[in-house]
Amino acid sequence: MAGPHIDEEIELYRTLMDEPTEFEDGFTGVTIIGAIFIGFVMLPGAIYLGLVAGQTLGSAAEWTTVILFTEIARRSFMTLTRSQVYLLFYVASSLTAVIGGLQLAGGIFGGKIWDAYFVQSPAARGLGIADQIPRWVVPAADSQALLKRTFFHEDWLLPMALLMLGQVIGRMNGWGLGYLVYRLTVDIERLPFPFAAIGAQGATALAESTTKTETWRWRMFSIGSMIGLVFGIFYVGIPTLTGSILNKPLQLIPIPWVELTRNTERFLPATPTGFVPHIGAVMGGFVQPWWSVVGSFAQACATFVLNPMLFRLGVLRTWRPGMDTIETGFSNSIDFYFSLGMGVAFAIATVGLYAVGSALLAKSRGTQADTAAGEPRWKPPPGRGDIPVWLCVAMWVVSTVVYIILCVVLIPRFPIIFVILFGFVLTPLNSYIDARMVGMVGQWVRLPYIKEGAIVLSGYKGVDIWFAPIPDFDHGGMASHLRVVELTGTKITSMIKTELLIIPISIGCSLLFWQFIWRLAPIPSVTYPYAQKMWHLFALQRGLWLTSTMTGHSLFQKAFYFPYVAAGYVFGVGSYALLSAFRLPTMLVYGVMQGLGTTPHGVFPTMLGAVLSRYYFERKYGQKRWKQYATVLNAGFACGMGLVGMGTVAVALIAKSVSQLPY
Repeated sequence: MAGPHIDEEIELYRTLMDEPTEFEDGFTGVTIIGAIFIGFVMLPGAIYLGLVAGQTLGSAAEWTTVILFTEIARRSFMTLTRSQVYLLFYVASSLTAVIGGLQLAGGIFGGKIWDAYFVQSPAARGLGIADQIPRWVVPAADSQALLKRTFFHEDWLLPMALLMLGQVIGRMNGWGLGYLVYRLTVDIERLPFPFAAIGAQGATALAESTTKTETWRWRMFSIGSMIGLVFGIFYVGIPTLTGSILNKPLQLIPIPWVELTRNTERFLPATPTGFVPHIGAVMGGFVQPWWSVVGSFAQACATFVLNPMLFRLGVLRTWRPGMDTIETGFSNSIDFYFSLGMGVAFAIATVGLYAVGSALLAKSRGTQADTAAGEPRWKPPPGRGDIPVWLCVAMWVVSTVVYIILCVVLIPRFPIIFVILFGFVLTPLNSYIDARMVGMVGQWVRLPYIKEGAIVLSGYKGVDIWFAPIPDFDHGGMASHLRVVELTGTKITSMIKTELLIIPISIGCSLLFWQFIWRLAPIPSVTYPYAQKMWHLFALQRGLWLTSTMTGHSLFQKAFYFPYVAAGYVFGVGSYALLSAFRLPTMLVYGVMQGLGTTPHGVFPTMLGAVLSRYYFERKYGQKRWKQYATVLNAGFACGMGLVGMGTVAVALIAKSVSQLPY
């Protein structure tokens, strides 16, 4: 297998921004006011949109907040620095962050809403696990706390206490170990972190807008915002407004995709077909690496040949005519793609370990010049606001010990040695591997299914183990995040102050607004169409793993088939080895791997955007200039969508609140 190399496109991303020479503390009164504004104005909108359209505000909330404050600053003859803008951006992203794969935002209590649904769900009852979910996770299905849809009940005391404790020790663990990985990969190994510049471009654009010298960034941001406004009216605005006055929202553009599976089942059996009619998916193709998109597109096209063939061979045996995309995808996962995807995940991890090992070996021999931007910085740059290393080590160790104690108390029958190994061995190993792969080629990689495998192989019986706070974390993303902070010239200490501000606002506002929206209507229900359509699938997927530690035959045993796991592993490693041997873009393999078994509907518009980017815009503006334009254009689009979303959600919430009054 040839040694790893960095694609030319990755090197381009690395040069999008220059290294800062000065750092400033961006934590000011603007940050505090912004956090309060986001908590009380943005958060309910993020919650509602996630339930209605599966279209959480996400980056839209970030840019909507920032654009509002920059416009206020301009009219007040003030100038916001790049650090102040970035902290506003960070506060918005933290408070409206998405919960896992649920497309659910709105703070920590969103997870408890999901738990409340899951314990009552048909999937949990059908799999026989509803009554086995521990009371320290969620009240019983017949509890008055769930029947009355309220958090203000004594049955929630223990779950809420553990939730808040997890917030504190989780942030300690992330900052402690994440900062150590950051120092190692950014300062000592000098990895490029090629995509970090994308995260810093928008803050730079908006900071420039408060001065008298506006540049191309502001023009691109404005164009993107107008596109987002127009599209958002049809995609988000109309369904949200009509949903507040009609029994069923009116969707001029189908959410989340155009369903074609039943129309094509005669000649494409067991194949989910459709497409996502979202301009954001097209614009996403502008900024994603070309070969990664090509790989995902090739995999999606191969599905149209592979799935019918597997169906005729009797591999995809669960599928039946009449199934839609969700039912088809889940049945195919049980029959084939769950095991194949597991093998592919191990292949990605193997490739990541090989890349890390080869790079470290080359560095030790003094032969690696392509991944290092300069000599190691044993001392951090002056004025960056770095944290003492000893304090970070202490934060990580103390928080990990607290996790271990919690596991001993909550799941005393589970072997404690597994928990210790997760906290002190696998978590730092995962974090370093992931951070190094992101630092080299911008790809997220972690050792797959280690926690799941350890639980299954331990012989433990019971569902409670899957809800235990086992310290199985990946803090590699913190290294990438802190690299963005560095590129914006923001002191690290100002980020810590912001974290301390976010915790109480997140807890208080999340509890307040989730309680309010939960009381308006059951979640999911016809009032929240995305949740009603997708949460049943999420519950089935969740139940697949939970049944693996139950006695007797389980859904997991039906889905796991070792020959398919081995096939996925051989395919992944072999593809990477072949491309590396011929010095071809290995990003192609990552695109194929990450698309296996997933719904292909979003790949097609993304490929359209990638083709337009590569064969029109890059030729017109130049590759580097267009990539700079595209990153800011995407940020503006998210802002435009957010403005529409916030306006229509505010009207919808007021209308539904009035309809709840008895007079």
